[in-house]
Amino acid sequence: MFKTMRSDIDAVLERDPAARTRLEVMLLYSGYKAVRRHRRAHWFFQHNMKFIARYLSQRNRHKSGIEIHPGAVLGKGVFIDHGMGVVIGETAVVGDYCTIYQNVTLGGTGKDVGKRHPTLGNNVLVGSGAKVLGPFSVGDNARIAAGAVVLSEVPANATAVGVPARIVRLNGVRHETLDQIHVPDPVINAITALNDRVAELEKELNELRIKNSQL
Repeated sequence: MFKTMRSDIDAVLERDPAARTRLEVMLLYSGYKAVRRHRRAHWFFQHNMKFIARYLSQRNRHKSGIEIHPGAVLGKGVFIDHGMGVVIGETAVVGDYCTIYQNVTLGGTGKDVGKRHPTLGNNVLVGSGAKVLGPFSVGDNARIAAGAVVLSEVPANATAVGVPARIVRLNGVRHETLDQIHVPDPVINAITALNDRVAELEKELNELRIKNSQL
């Protein structure tokens, strides 16, 4: 338990430049407190004391503005940044060292039963306002851009952008500097490439016209 708590604190210190000390994180960071309280509620849920588990999760919601069902599974080093408005459903699974920003929903579609919430792999970033809805997986090192609505599987080392989200592969390379808004948009990239090609062809055409006029 203490090892997991230390991982959670270290996650905040590593990923939030405003965090200064472990004591500050423990006493003042609502995201860290919400994760810590959830781990306690989850213990009661696992031991079939579901009323106590729900009571603790509801207190957590009122205190932090972060709603995590006690049945949800959070890995170590999970960092909920700011956190207000975050909702994580009962059958959601969040892997190790994930980062979740404010107003994120890891929810269901309303039509599934049993496993009905997403599973995030390790080192996943979910940008502010993003909605991940359904019982599918988001692969390791994936990035979900701010405001994206993800309704289907996201491969490892890829980004999901837009509404509904489009998938962009990143060639299997983990991008350390990629944040929640600076993600590649495949449509914009294609349009930019076409514009560049048109400019090259126009330049070549002008050169040919000049040569022909000199003959």
